Amino acid sequence: MENVIIRELRPNDKDDIIKIYKSITQRLDNIDISQIIAEQALSSSGACFVAEHDGRIVGYIVSYLLKASFGIQQSAWIPMFGVAPDYMGRGVGRKMAQVVFDYYKEKGIQKIYTSVRWYDTDVLSFMRTLGFDRSEFINLQKQLK
Repeated sequence: MENVIIRELRPNDKDDIIKIYKSITQRLDNIDISQIIAEQALSSSGACFVAEHDGRIVGYIVSYLLKASFGIQQSAWIPMFGVAPDYMGRGVGRKMAQVVFDYYKEKGIQKIYTSVRWYDTDVLSFMRTLGFDRSEFINLQKQLK
């Protein structure tokens, strides 16, 4: 998509990111996105970007470095990635992902991890088009009561 600018995440981008997150998930859960965005925007240990079109934020990607995680080499993790529904399928997500891939490749990082819910087949399909595949890890969960 032309006229889309990818730039670094800023703390004041949080409200626009929350709107996109809500429009994708239809809920906000108990996640404090404001704090996550503020922390990552000020951090120097990752690659966090937004996509802008005509001055409007239409996508975001948050990632950071993992160091010595379960004995693997230094790698990166993408915990948050979203595109406004009316911009999906227009190359915005692919463009943001490529900026992140280039950033980590330049730093010598060889693996990037993320997690996708099994029933989010659209997201899973999109991630596969970006080159993601199953990793040597299995996501585990423990419910605390």
